[in-house]
Amino acid sequence: MKRVVMALIFILLATTVSHAAMVSIRGQQVNMRSGPGTNYPVLWELGAGFPLRTIKQQGKWLQVKDFEGDTGWVFKRLTSKTPTVIVTRKIVNIRSGPSTKKSIVGKAEYGTVLKVVTQNKGWVKIQQQGRHVGWIRKNLVWGW
Repeated sequence: MKRVVMALIFILLATTVSHAAMVSIRGQQVNMRSGPGTNYPVLWELGAGFPLRTIKQQGKWLQVKDFEGDTGWVFKRLTSKTPTVIVTRKIVNIRSGPSTKKSIVGKAEYGTVLKVVTQNKGWVKIQQQGRHVGWIRKNLVWGW
């Protein structure tokens, strides 16, 4: 019986972690803090659209993790459900369609935040701050 209970707890925890919600930053400069309140030190300033994975919620604060594995806290009202990704490679090609055979319509550098339009078979259709609309392989970005 003890094994069954432990197995159920493990499955419950694994399911919770695997379904962690993604959020993105609403606003131009949002502080990521070391704890759930304005009295905690600022760790980082996050720009508009920056994607974060939610770890847990405490009151009106979210504990989050970024694409580099850093964790901190942001005020929930300063986040949104707008899907964004961040480039995790030095430079990536933005293509006209979801294939490496499609023409390159632009490039994006490490740390660039891109709005997600849609996804298709390992590719993400993105918009880069009103400039490029195109496709990037999903394994070259982190987020939604």
